[in-house]
Amino acid sequence: MSKFEGTSSYIATDDLKTAVNAAITLERPLLVKGEPGTGKTVLAIEIAKALGKPLIQWHIKSTTKAQQGLYEYDAVSRLRDSQLGDPRVGDISNYIVRGKLWEAFEADEAPVLLIDEIDKADIEFPNDLLLELDRMEFHVYETRQTVKARQRPVVVITSNNEKDLPDAFLRRCFFHYIRFPDRETMERIVEVHFPRLKRDVLNEALTSFFDLREVPGLKKKPSTSEMLDWLKLLLAEDIPAEALRSKDGQKTIPPLYGALLKNEQDIHLFERLVFLSKRER
Repeated sequence: MSKFEGTSSYIATDDLKTAVNAAITLERPLLVKGEPGTGKTVLAIEIAKALGKPLIQWHIKSTTKAQQGLYEYDAVSRLRDSQLGDPRVGDISNYIVRGKLWEAFEADEAPVLLIDEIDKADIEFPNDLLLELDRMEFHVYETRQTVKARQRPVVVITSNNEKDLPDAFLRRCFFHYIRFPDRETMERIVEVHFPRLKRDVLNEALTSFFDLREVPGLKKKPSTSEMLDWLKLLLAEDIPAEALRSKDGQKTIPPLYGALLKNEQDIHLFERLVFLSKRER
């Protein structure tokens, strides 16, 4: 299997590339944590693209159960069909709805399976998948069949750290924390998305962005994805570098800051700091 080296549209740090390739070599799920907006979900998409593999995505919600990833028995439909005299009711397999793990296990080519935001589900959710992810098989009790993976998928699991994951689950994963990009890495990320961005605008935008992230007390620091949205707006509105530059060391409110700050508490905090900065001059 070829190694993951990043893609033309995804800047992967050396430690991230090492983690991806280690998980593939060990045949362990890659558990990726990091701030929201640091590219955890996109990583799985780019791994699939780089390795030339199909991608299967399972996005987890608070109501998601592990069983749904395997299969579900649609008893309601079977009852309805029996009342209507549908001959399909004689074969229970007609009412087995395959989940994302089943889809991944029976794929013609080993896919990349993304289990996205696993920490949104109930605390028992990860433990309920231990055996299936370990053995790459599960049993369908209604049809008395065992589903085994034709080839082991590359499993990528993301978490936003909303809750702690069970130790037994963690032991079975290769773990990587995506650190927030430093200025140099962020510059490379921006250049991939906006190759024609003027150098002076880029420098001032990066300075404003990282200064904003350093404001003490922010409830939600702006992320990489929000930085890219902000730059897209700056380009669309043709905002010059001068409009981003602070004057005489004073804090200034960046134009179109609604792309960076996502709640009124942070906006009020920043506006107050700017006001206080002006009063001190």
